[in-house]
Amino acid sequence: MSSNLSLTEHLHKYFGFDRFKGQQEEAIKSVLDGNNTFVLMPTGGGKSLIYQLPAMIMDGTAIVISPLIALMKNQVDSMRGISTEDTVAHFLNSSLTKAATQEVKDDVMSGKTKLLYVAPESLTKEENIEFLKNIKISFYAIDEAHCISEWGHDFRPEYRRIRPLIQEIGEAPVIALTATATAKVQHDIQKNLGILNAQVFKASFNRPNLYYEIRPKVKPENQIIRFIKENAGKSGIIYCLSRKKVEELAETLKINGIKVLPYHAGMDAQTRSNNQDKFLMEEVDIMVATIAFGMGIDKPDVRFVIHYDIPKSLEGYYQETGRAGRDGGEGKCITFYSFKDIQKLDKFMHGKPVAEQEIGRQLLLDTVSYAETAICRRIILLHYFGEKYEHENCNNCDNCLNPKEYMEAQDEIVRMLETILEVKEKYKADHIADILTGKTTAAVKSFRHDTLESFGSGDDHDEHFWNAVFRQSMVGGLINKDIENYGILQVTPAGHEFLKSPRSFQLVRNHRYDEDEDESSGGPASGGSGGDPELFNMLRDLRKNMAKKLNLPPYVIFQDPSLADMSIQYPIDLEELQKIQGVGQGKAQRYGKEFVALIRKYVEENEIERPQDLIVRSVANKSKLKVNIIQSIDRKISLEDIANSKGIEFSDLLGEIEAIVNSGTRISIDYYINEVLDEDQQEEIFEYFRETENDSIEAAAEELGEDDYPIDHIRLMRIKFISDMGN
Repeated sequence: MSSNLSLTEHLHKYFGFDRFKGQQEEAIKSVLDGNNTFVLMPTGGGKSLIYQLPAMIMDGTAIVISPLIALMKNQVDSMRGISTEDTVAHFLNSSLTKAATQEVKDDVMSGKTKLLYVAPESLTKEENIEFLKNIKISFYAIDEAHCISEWGHDFRPEYRRIRPLIQEIGEAPVIALTATATAKVQHDIQKNLGILNAQVFKASFNRPNLYYEIRPKVKPENQIIRFIKENAGKSGIIYCLSRKKVEELAETLKINGIKVLPYHAGMDAQTRSNNQDKFLMEEVDIMVATIAFGMGIDKPDVRFVIHYDIPKSLEGYYQETGRAGRDGGEGKCITFYSFKDIQKLDKFMHGKPVAEQEIGRQLLLDTVSYAETAICRRIILLHYFGEKYEHENCNNCDNCLNPKEYMEAQDEIVRMLETILEVKEKYKADHIADILTGKTTAAVKSFRHDTLESFGSGDDHDEHFWNAVFRQSMVGGLINKDIENYGILQVTPAGHEFLKSPRSFQLVRNHRYDEDEDESSGGPASGGSGGDPELFNMLRDLRKNMAKKLNLPPYVIFQDPSLADMSIQYPIDLEELQKIQGVGQGKAQRYGKEFVALIRKYVEENEIERPQDLIVRSVANKSKLKVNIIQSIDRKISLEDIANSKGIEFSDLLGEIEAIVNSGTRISIDYYINEVLDEDQQEEIFEYFRETENDSIEAAAEELGEDDYPIDHIRLMRIKFISDMGN
């Protein structure tokens, strides 16, 4: 130690604190005693101090290896803030000019610099290695050390080269620090750095102030805007997996009056740095970012972290949610989850080495297990990091505050396992679901699976239910997906054991995470009210009466998602009605008067406060596509050619045209229909839609016969019917 001051006096002298937090003091003593040290402390636990204080006290310069330029800048600024000299801390990375690099090296050589932050990539450069050989190094600190492990959530191959570089530069004690690591990751880090003898300091992973919630990913943009407006003025981070989604979501929030900026690795360094500073300086409330943002961002009052996409691992999830409520105050962690996102992430792994795929899939499976559990989220999260949570109810997660129901599914598991084995473990989940529910799809017919004993054996449930069975059976270890042949379901030894002697299997009841949601227009699950159930039912009754009077099927007037949106937004005039999902100007003028009159009266009588400022405005380029489609149809261009020119699938084009006619715009695709269907066929389908109250394409295909009428032809005729009759 460089003076006779006590450790607490040093703490006060340099950082102005009167006491240490948790295990900080013991860990700092370990570093000062020259020990290799491993520090595992959750975000906000004060990891940085464990190398910053010893660096100030000890002779020489501490080399801090850090993964991100933004993180280094942040740390250097904070160290300079506690010192009278700017030379106390520097970073050495690719963002510096030649002159600036020389200045840093001069300060280090003169002994003025106590902490030198370097990226692992900079450490490998020959001139830097030669430079570092000539200075007195107090110790090496490896920040965000989980980047070393292939089992960690931010694996960086260059991190695995740190040990040989240390040997080349010169031996000194090593400190590894991370906020998230399972036992497997911890061992991997220590082994790779050659510090299996390290003193280990672990803090509890429990962050009691954080509230954890998983929501089905239905209409996520609307839910996010509503949440932000309800938490006006609070700081928040929204994580997305892709840069494209970051840009789109930031734009959507911006046009809805929210102070927001994007952040991702595809932006130039200056813009990224400016955006980050604006967030830290509270010029904007919200940052929409990829995971490139947030490592070491020391903003204590982030009040919520929203995951638009489920993270690839629970370590990633824990680290990112850990950026909320670092001051011990409120921290809400909301994650949108759809099993389709898991399938997408799974697909991205295809083509990687098998070992890497296995690791990635295991991490994904742990995430699914956490997302779909019905027990306390804290129990699952802490157990994952090897810690036991002593209480059954934390009172600060969605499952504890709104418990889910279970159902006994032993019989269903048996039926599923038998079906997978009957088709010799050669098919994917959606095909197995078709066999179980007795769907005669083209694939089922061509493989003659409609003759199987198990065909229709699960028709007491729909495919959503069976998808939940598949997922929860995977989490339970009864089935898995073949790594080599993407998506094929196979029965594990535990599954075979289950078949031999079936036992109780508890399935989470009625919790759908596989809705066929349309994220662009979104909407409460079709057929269900997303808002005020009483108003929703009144609107349905009004629609029914109007349909009778006009001799039209009810869905031609307004579809269920439109009524559900009305029961959330309470539009009380025709202008507001046009902002409702699936309602355009034509539809509002033709049918809207009675609906807004009913809603206005309901709002007055029940003294309802309307969320009018929450009407989500959508980004204009989506309507640009619709305008282009209408113009192309007016010019009688073949639908295939329109789809090709827009770079979209034919079925997606039909979806766009359906949205156009459902919102009240009249268009004529007769020129195309006449080419693919003769008059009798058109008449038969048209009559079907005139007689039915159900606008489901699947129901129409079943009734009319899929062999005679392909799905796309039925969709074309439904478009014609709604356009002719309703618009």
